[in-house]
Amino acid sequence: MKLILVIEDNFDVRENIVEILELAKYTVITADDGRRGVEMAQQEKPDLIICDIMMPELDGYGVLHILSKSPKTSAIPFVFLTAKTERNDIRKGMNLGADDYLTKPFDDVDLLDAVTIRLRRHELIKKNSLSDLNTINKLMLEAKDKEGLETLISNQRKVSAFKKKQQLYAEGKPASALFFIVRGRVKTFKTNDEGREFITGLYGAGEFLGYQNILEGAIYTESAMALDETEIYIIPAEEFFAVLSSSKEISNAFIKMLSDNLIEKEERLLQLAFNSVRKRVAESLLMLYSNFHKEDKTDEFTIALYREDLAALAGASKETVIRTLSDFKDEGLVQIAGSKITIVSIEKLQRMKN
Repeated sequence: MKLILVIEDNFDVRENIVEILELAKYTVITADDGRRGVEMAQQEKPDLIICDIMMPELDGYGVLHILSKSPKTSAIPFVFLTAKTERNDIRKGMNLGADDYLTKPFDDVDLLDAVTIRLRRHELIKKNSLSDLNTINKLMLEAKDKEGLETLISNQRKVSAFKKKQQLYAEGKPASALFFIVRGRVKTFKTNDEGREFITGLYGAGEFLGYQNILEGAIYTESAMALDETEIYIIPAEEFFAVLSSSKEISNAFIKMLSDNLIEKEERLLQLAFNSVRKRVAESLLMLYSNFHKEDKTDEFTIALYREDLAALAGASKETVIRTLSDFKDEGLVQIAGSKITIVSIEKLQRMKN
C-alpha cells in the first residue's frame, strides 16, 4: 500500500484530503507545518508528498528545496497545493522541481488523478531504470501538455544501423545527440597525440551514452565506436532537454547515472595507477563479463574482442596483453581461439583482482 505524506496547515483541508486518499486505499500521514513535514519525509520516505505552499515558518517552496537537496528524498514525487493561480507561482514551483499542481478548491477526482499519475510515472522509472526507450516515450507522452515540451520521441523512431568499427561520434566535435543502444556493443575511448587509444567505457543493449557531454553543453570529450553490428536510437539534444525539463524523475535518473559513471571511472583510474598488468587484464575481463554476460547464453562467457581493444581497456601494450592472456590460458583461467576469449573461471579472476 502506497504511503502519502500530506503537509497542510489548514485542518479542514488536511482532513478532507486524508479522507479521500484513505477511501482510495492509500496509507496517509500528515504534518501541519513545513518543518514537521520535512522531518516526516526524511523519516518515513513516503511514496508521494502533497504539500501546501502558503504555510507559517517554512512554506512549500522551502520544503521542496530542502527535500530536493537530499538523495534520499529528491526523487519522491511532489504535488503542490495552492489557492493561488498566478502563472508565476506555478512556474516557480515547477522550476524548483515540483511534479504537479492542484489549485484549491479541487474535487476528489482531480486529487486522485494527480496522485495516480505521479505514482505510476515514478514506478515506471524505478522498474525500468531508463533501460528501455519506451519508458521515456511513455513519460513524454504523459507530459505532452506541459509548457516547454517542444517535441516528443516517437515510438516509431527509426533505428540507425552501425557497422563494426563505425564511429558514432568523435572526440572534440559538438555534443549534439545522445545514443540509446538497441542491439550490439559500443566502446568509448580517448586518443593521445601518438594515436594510442584508452577505452573509457563499454556499453551494451539498453544503455545510453553521450548524455554527459550534452548536459555540459560542450563537445564530446571522447569518441564512440561500434564493436560489432549495432543498432542505435539517436536522440537530438533539444529533445533530450525537453524531456529533462518536463520530468523530475527522468532528470534524477540521469543524475544517478552520471554519479555511477563518475564513481566507476574513478575506481578504474586507481586500478590503472596502482595495479599490476595481471590485475588490470583480469579486471578488464571481469568488466567485459559484467557488461555483456547477459547477452551470453552458455555457462562459460565468451567474447570476441581485438587484442588492441583489450590492451586499450587494460592500459597496457598489445604485446603485454597477449603474453598475459597466454599465462592465463596456461593457468586455466581462459581459453583462446582466434579473437575469441572464453573465461573459464570467473571466481579465479575475481580472486586475482582482490
